[in-house]
Amino acid sequence: MTTLAEHDRLWIRRYHPRPDAAARLVCLPHAGGSATFYHPVSASMPESVDVLAVQYPGRQDRRQEPCADSIQELADRLTPVLLPWADRPLVLFGHSMGATLGFEVARRLERDHGVVARALVVSARRAPSCPRDESVHLRDDDGLIEEMRLLSGTDSAILDDVELIRMALPAIRADYRAAETYVYEPGPKLRCPVVALVGDDDPKVTVEEARAWSRHTDAPFEHRVFPGGHFYLTVHQKQVLGLLAEKAATA
Repeated sequence: MTTLAEHDRLWIRRYHPRPDAAARLVCLPHAGGSATFYHPVSASMPESVDVLAVQYPGRQDRRQEPCADSIQELADRLTPVLLPWADRPLVLFGHSMGATLGFEVARRLERDHGVVARALVVSARRAPSCPRDESVHLRDDDGLIEEMRLLSGTDSAILDDVELIRMALPAIRADYRAAETYVYEPGPKLRCPVVALVGDDDPKVTVEEARAWSRHTDAPFEHRVFPGGHFYLTVHQKQVLGLLAEKAATA
């Protein structure tokens, strides 16, 4: 039987534990991404911020586990994992698919547990109320790889390594399916502030679709636009890290 501590370690990576931190920053990966994407974030945060990078099932050391079928399933499974960490203020940060997941986790924390995150920072993702008809997850393997090249979020050396990329494709496809089949269910607005970040040349979300996140909170809303595409944050890492540190410090 898996103990609570072992289950917690499946989901949460603390690359630089800061037990005396005043706030926790929860980082949620993009489709096909893993917790290691946020290692630089963890390394760069001040001592006052404890970074929790989330590892989804179906990849890296969780490769033998089945992938989640939907954003809702991921949120249902992840929310109770985060509850013990809510002894400090939580700032949720999600990129792309991770932004939608962050929204659903924030909803569950508020609705079911009375925990209001100090901020939800969403990156490179349209608002839940702005659906698109997308079907990348239905493409063949070559089509899926081409989409990843288009978004420039995966090292080209990895994409050129046929054996490595084929091993990762099931998780990537599952994540795309979860993101693309997500259906927003209307409900109460969040009580936490929302910050929406977007690249001005992102093929997956327009500036207006990102601004529409303002519809989903009764708290203050911020909207910041950066030059770049879907992975603008790798180019503007310093500014994004500064913003996350600022939000966590405010908490």
